Amino acid sequence: MKNHHMYLRFLSLLHAIEGKGELPTLDLDAKKLLEVIAVQHSQGQALTVTDAMALAHVASPATIHRKLDLLREIGMIETHFEGSNRRTKYLKPTPQAAKYFTAVGEVMHKAGLAT
Repeated sequence: MKNHHMYLRFLSLLHAIEGKGELPTLDLDAKKLLEVIAVQHSQGQALTVTDAMALAHVASPATIHRKLDLLREIGMIETHFEGSNRRTKYLKPTPQAAKYFTAVGEVMHKAGLAT
């Protein structure tokens, strides 16, 4: 199967499970922001809220602010402090986000994009 057919199958399967409510429906900006937060966190480089607000390749600062609020409200991210510094809030994915990424990984496997 050609890669573009596999990717289209992946999108079809993903949209199907989102439509059934098995995954939270996130718009593209929220997905991208969640992905960046999760990747940075997995590499031991947690983003601060300030860092996130500067992600111009994701969206405008106002949009990022709204998406951070949304991701917190639906339980996909949380903020925390590190050490004694109580001024800098760091963003991290929650166990709910891990379940989301696991489900997306399973869809990728079904679509033939992962082994």
